[in-house]
Amino acid sequence: MISRRDFIKKTVIGVAGASIPVAALELLTPRRLRAEKEDKSRVRWVFLVDTYKCVGCGMCVKACKLENEIPYDANVTRTWVERYVTTKDGKVHADTPKGARDGFITSKIDLGTDGSLDIRKEDIDKAFFVPKLCNQCENPPCVQVCPVGATYQAPDGVVLVDRSWCIGCGYCIMGCPYGVRFFHPVYHTAEKCNFCYHRINKGLQTACVQACPFGARRIGNIKDPRDPVAKIITTERVAILKEEYGTKPQVYYIGLDKEVK
Repeated sequence: MISRRDFIKKTVIGVAGASIPVAALELLTPRRLRAEKEDKSRVRWVFLVDTYKCVGCGMCVKACKLENEIPYDANVTRTWVERYVTTKDGKVHADTPKGARDGFITSKIDLGTDGSLDIRKEDIDKAFFVPKLCNQCENPPCVQVCPVGATYQAPDGVVLVDRSWCIGCGYCIMGCPYGVRFFHPVYHTAEKCNFCYHRINKGLQTACVQACPFGARRIGNIKDPRDPVAKIITTERVAILKEEYGTKPQVYYIGLDKEVK
């Protein structure tokens, strides 16, 4: 007997092959319907990253994996930290070994299968760390391309994934311009950061915010003028990633360097 997931997956793939617009196949899942009925209009969750404070220790990545059932040794993670090293000849080098789960324990740049690159200290112009996670876009392309409604946006702006509905087609992974989505190695469904939704709705901090020993990560409500994060975002100089895509990301950065993509 064919399962519901396999049936829907085959149907979607067949329809996609017939060039029928994905938007025409949008379904409303029970969880999505419940989310749309909830009144959270006074809340819009936003995230603030201070790159000046990040030291690349990896505590946030460890905490995220443990909190959100991401296998510790798997080479995937909901959040990660990138290291950027700019040399005096103008070249930019970036790496994130194991998502920086163990921090950056060597000065060598991890080149993956190509080995490593050892840069002399006297050749370095600047070096810094940049945490990344789901940007919880105001206009999320992942929601637009999901053919079964497994990816949906709650009224408070957070984009969620219903594992019970996800068919693993991968459209959302391909549609995300920030590369934050991946297949869960155990559940084989689409996975990404959801701002620790189960925690923030109980008044708790996200796992990564709680674990950061230097205050480089903060979460807040942009609709609350008294919120400290909202005050910073609305009154200080902040930046977002890939503004040209028009997705209106809700992760804001302090001290974002032009080399970061």
